[in-house]
Amino acid sequence: MPLNEKVTLRLRMSQADAHYGGDLVDGARMLALFGDVATELLVRHDGDEGLFRAYDAVEFLAPVYAGDYVEAEGEIVRAGATSRAMRFEARKVIAPRRDLSDSAAEVLAAPVVVCRASGTCVVPKDKQRTAR
Repeated sequence: MPLNEKVTLRLRMSQADAHYGGDLVDGARMLALFGDVATELLVRHDGDEGLFRAYDAVEFLAPVYAGDYVEAEGEIVRAGATSRAMRFEARKVIAPRRDLSDSAAEVLAAPVVVCRASGTCVVPKDKQRTAR
């Protein structure tokens, strides 16, 4: 897998994801999505799920609510012998329109960036199966 190849997941935030009043989704849900993106990136790059070591930076930029569709995207920006530096972004692409009806929703004209992060994952040498 070449560096800067991106992986994207898209899913709808459900009522089960709502953690606060007003159907607000906990920011930790975005980090869980980034973890899933990181896992796919590592499998594609190394043939192993690896381990998430640490986040270097996390920015929560806009609220996410139950019913929103979110795209979580990530890429490996640097690969060392065992470490993989990654960059992530989550964007809201569809939002409910409860002002119109209980089931109304719309595709946003421009996605709204809700979270950005960067971090490092590790794949031990003995677990790496894919040539870089």
